[in-house]
Amino acid sequence: MKPEIQELIEISQFYGKQKDFVIAGGGNTSYKDENHIYIKASGHSLATIGKDGFAQLDRKGLQLIAAKTYSEDVMERENQIKNDLLNSRVHPEKGQRPSVETSLHDLIAFRFVVHTHSTKVNGLMCGKDAEKCTAELFGDEVVYVPYVDPGYILYKEVETRINAYRSRVGAEPQIILLQNHGIFVAADNTAEIHELYTKIIAKLDAAIGEIAPLVKLPVDPVAAKIVPAIRMMLSSSGLKTLKVINNSYYGRFLSSETEFQKIALPFIPDGIVYCNSSFVYAEYAGDANALLNDLSEKIKTYTETQPKTPKIICIKGIGCILANDNAQAVATLEDVMMDTCLVSLYSEKFGGQSPMTLEQVQFIDTWEVEQYRSAIAMGAPTGRVDRKIAVVTGGAQGFGAGIVDNLMANGANVVIADLNEELGVKFAESLNGGKGKNKAYFVKADVSNPTSVENLISQTVCEFGGLDIFISNAGILRAGGLEEMTPETFELMTKVNYSAYFLCAKYASAVMKLQNKFKPDHFTDIIQINSKSGLKGSNKNFAYAGGKFGGIGLTQSFAMELMPAKIKVNSVCPGNFYDGPLWADPEKGLFVQYLNAGKVPGAKTIDDVKRFYVAQVPAGRGCTPLDVMRAVYYIIEQEYETGQAVPVTGGQNMLN
Repeated sequence: MKPEIQELIEISQFYGKQKDFVIAGGGNTSYKDENHIYIKASGHSLATIGKDGFAQLDRKGLQLIAAKTYSEDVMERENQIKNDLLNSRVHPEKGQRPSVETSLHDLIAFRFVVHTHSTKVNGLMCGKDAEKCTAELFGDEVVYVPYVDPGYILYKEVETRINAYRSRVGAEPQIILLQNHGIFVAADNTAEIHELYTKIIAKLDAAIGEIAPLVKLPVDPVAAKIVPAIRMMLSSSGLKTLKVINNSYYGRFLSSETEFQKIALPFIPDGIVYCNSSFVYAEYAGDANALLNDLSEKIKTYTETQPKTPKIICIKGIGCILANDNAQAVATLEDVMMDTCLVSLYSEKFGGQSPMTLEQVQFIDTWEVEQYRSAIAMGAPTGRVDRKIAVVTGGAQGFGAGIVDNLMANGANVVIADLNEELGVKFAESLNGGKGKNKAYFVKADVSNPTSVENLISQTVCEFGGLDIFISNAGILRAGGLEEMTPETFELMTKVNYSAYFLCAKYASAVMKLQNKFKPDHFTDIIQINSKSGLKGSNKNFAYAGGKFGGIGLTQSFAMELMPAKIKVNSVCPGNFYDGPLWADPEKGLFVQYLNAGKVPGAKTIDDVKRFYVAQVPAGRGCTPLDVMRAVYYIIEQEYETGQAVPVTGGQNMLN
């Protein structure tokens, strides 16, 4: 690899990882020598780009594009240019799509070019006095380009302005500022690009001065009663992921219709690509039903006139609701909306907000290049529970962790609910380090405490927008016969293994009922991870078995009550997970407990206890999380069965 390409990768990642410069995978970088230009290919993020993320083009081919006459029809012209760019690739077999701004990069005289959508630069570029303030701040250090549509027209306008700069100043420009777009910085080495960016931001910092700090604000509890309904309103063509955010910036911009208009229209093309060209605004005045009726009409009108579903719903008194096809796309919305707020605040230092015009917005809305970027960002379905939202209690270890891991691999957004915060947070972080577009989220929860369970459901709704699968897995086991079992231990086990299931079903079903009310064909699932001990009595283990027997009674009763709302309620009864901490923990595991309690006659060691239990399984082994998940997916995917206790015991327990 050429050392210059390594240098290009390093500077690309440097700016790509900073949200003050690049969000949503935007921006582009390039390096060129006499014969070729290497430029970021569409669909690659500067933050993580490697050598395979750059398309190599023949500069002679680009010079032919510069001299060619294209169709006067805007969309036909852009299509012709796209094809000519593709034909200029040195390696078309790689299938890379060069940036639409490739010709502009080639036009600039310097070897390295770094184009970003710097938030502070766009505070200036999206101000009403952008041109005047640019001249005052930078003079002849920069080329200022008034807004023109991206693509060929922008290229020709920049060419004209560069030629004028050369004639006036007698030098090649290194900084190009584009109204409602961003900045190009160029040099023959990347160290100088860093120096130029540092100088630019320092001048802008001085001009902007202090702005109000961002403060996170609590979300009104009413969100849990409206957001799942909004999710269903938006999910006519596939389940959406939603997120509720409230902070001091939204508090200001959503305080009135007038303030809302300061962020209501896009400032730069990326705002349109990722957030759509308009938002929904509503006001919450204390009546949740009235708010839902208002939003229902506004969303219906939006989808009929766009035709798209809204991605941003702003509600005075609640905050900003972000909606998209997956959690990764929602995170992008969060970044873009924060950028929008900051650009709006910064622009007040430069004459006030100057968003894109309706004509400019319409071009971006229909431009094939941006439609391609949007499609790349959305991605394809990834598994059997793609886009569903699941909660797994006791999800930080054992069966629970195996369930979480499998749900994540199959596309679900998963809330890991557990008392072990350290373990749960680390587990969620490890899952989110993959390439999936879904997300894991940890909530510390005590399933035996009603306030804690209610908070768990509320946080799930605020993080993902609703609830499709609730897996009640958390449980404890303390072995012992009548002589050993204390009343306190019995009550604790009953509280966690039996009563907690009631609490989980109570609060989970409220969200599921609301979803079904607004989307009557939507099925959801409450699944209790029970045990083979719930199917057959267990010697010197009556407290555990009794709770599990009772759990199946709850399952059957909940199933009858909730099926009219298309909420299926079932139990899965696994055999023993011998490799999990419940059994194998060297201090508290069941092998140790059963050995000490003398539950296995003649057993002298832990291995004796394990052999005794494995010998009772016709399948000759213990149960695994994958075995459980096959039953879970059966339950989720069918729509005609509820109230069942599905054994997964390797033949150890057989139904009559």
